[in-house]
Amino acid sequence: MATVGKVIKCKAAVAWEPNKPLVIEEIEVAPPQANEVRIKIVATGVCHTDLYHLFEGMHKDGFPAVLGHEGAGIVESVGPGVIEFQPGDKVIPLFIYQCRECRFCKSPKTNQCEKGWAATGHDVMASSNYRLTCKGKKILQFAGTSTFSEYTVVNQMAVAKIDPTAPLDKVCLLGCGVCTGYGAAVNTAKVEPGSTCAVFGLGAVGLAAVMGCKAAGAKKIIAVDINPEKFEKAKVFGATDFVNPKDHSKPISQVLSEMTNGGVDFSLECVGNVGVMRSALESCVQGWGVSVIVGWTNLEDCSTRPIQLIAGRTWKGSVFGGFKGKYGVPQLVEAYLDKKVKVDEFITHNMTLDQVNDAIELMKQGKCIRTVLHVSPQ
Repeated sequence: MATVGKVIKCKAAVAWEPNKPLVIEEIEVAPPQANEVRIKIVATGVCHTDLYHLFEGMHKDGFPAVLGHEGAGIVESVGPGVIEFQPGDKVIPLFIYQCRECRFCKSPKTNQCEKGWAATGHDVMASSNYRLTCKGKKILQFAGTSTFSEYTVVNQMAVAKIDPTAPLDKVCLLGCGVCTGYGAAVNTAKVEPGSTCAVFGLGAVGLAAVMGCKAAGAKKIIAVDINPEKFEKAKVFGATDFVNPKDHSKPISQVLSEMTNGGVDFSLECVGNVGVMRSALESCVQGWGVSVIVGWTNLEDCSTRPIQLIAGRTWKGSVFGGFKGKYGVPQLVEAYLDKKVKVDEFITHNMTLDQVNDAIELMKQGKCIRTVLHVSPQ
């Protein structure tokens, strides 16, 4: 390729400062260094975590940045020491590293890794490496990926090689939302056949959690959201009941307890709201109820009365659905190609990178499930 070993000038959506619209800019993308891969991003989803960084977290040291972490693309070139990938491979960048060597990677209990931005940069939500520049300024790579750009550079520990027949404008959603919700149900909660579940929040992550509950054999799946328009979509993924907290004067946990003879077996919080996290826990049955925090936030403490846990409930968290990315993402791509996992049904809008602010506005107003930005031609 003519671009190998050279700086690439391309288009990207830059977040220059928090709480402001993204700006389409020409940026420079450096060649990959040792153990790095430069990827042409074909498509990317717009995830609520991108909005969280821009409008809620707003850490002063987290800007300027190129957001986006739910993408798929094609390897353009590789740096020294990279043998796992070669130009032309279809890949999905991963926001959680998998070095395969640390104590976490070697344990089947977790998908955490001691390497990468998540180990050191939780507050700024970015890697400390700078491969992107714009107007002479270094640009942070959000979640170590920066998929709101025509090209990006990612460490090989944070890349999953996928089936070459996979449509990138669909499977990009497996880079975050679908894996996060689906895995929270099947891997973290370990939903059991015949069980009763409640999923709080029916965005892409919540709908994927509903899909995971159904795949695990749950007999009753209660979808909880304050937007009743989302229930028809939830039915597509397997929801059996819908509850709008606004329709009730009593606490939602009490409503669910009365519906389920004392509480659900499993609940999944897919909003990122500490009040909802508490409601989800307290909606679980005593003795064995399991509640999983899936929604991303790091701004407030979450709390409950000790008796909720003393009575036998379990409260746990999940990131990226517990999937070790290099293994789990290719497997889910295959499951999608085999029509065992839904992906297309999450996509409500298709736009171009130039329309990224419109896509963000749709999500802010709750008018989409997932918008896919078409960044580069395949």
